[in-house]
Amino acid sequence: MKIAIIGATGYVGAPILGEALSRGHTVRALMRDKKKLPPAENLEAVEIDITDSEALAKAIAGYDVVVHAYAPPRSLSVADRIAQQTRGTESIIRAVKRAGTPRLVAVGGAGTAEVAPGVPLMESYFFPPQYEGGAKSTAVVKDLLKRENEFDWVFISPPNFLEEGPRTGKYRTGKDNLIVDLSNGSSHMSVADYAVAFVDEIEKPRHFRERFTVGT
Repeated sequence: MKIAIIGATGYVGAPILGEALSRGHTVRALMRDKKKLPPAENLEAVEIDITDSEALAKAIAGYDVVVHAYAPPRSLSVADRIAQQTRGTESIIRAVKRAGTPRLVAVGGAGTAEVAPGVPLMESYFFPPQYEGGAKSTAVVKDLLKRENEFDWVFISPPNFLEEGPRTGKYRTGKDNLIVDLSNGSSHMSVADYAVAFVDEIEKPRHFRERFTVGT
């Protein structure tokens, strides 16, 4: 497949890029500074401002799927992270429509996953306040995509803790519920296994215009 990845050098984007390349896909990585990405077979790095939707549309034209792994810098305030994610995601959506790209797969956050019916993790009493910026800015992606019906999209929420760790290739899925290990109550997954679940969904779509959750 031909996969365009926005945010290919990030904490989650980089493992997704590696997983896609390891399976033989052709990848175009879209970023501000392509020098950050070492060369690899079947990989093309393109420098671009993602808020320039016209240029972005040209860069993704002809690709089978766009990966939205863009996230604003953690150093920004909560309000600035939300505003920057809003601008970036709106531009990405415009570009996908203009290019006629059939599918967008977005890196989701755990904050919107439900810990009880109708209760998202980020509104629960045990949600760590230091994660507010990431949770609220990533929720913007989900909210904006829910309005779209011109192209197919999916938003994949990880468990509470997405950590460095081995690639086992094993994971569970849910719809809106946070995936929890019932034996000890923890909610975690290696970022490598999240990338496996992510690329599995790209290769064999099972979810359409919805969010789903993953975890181990």
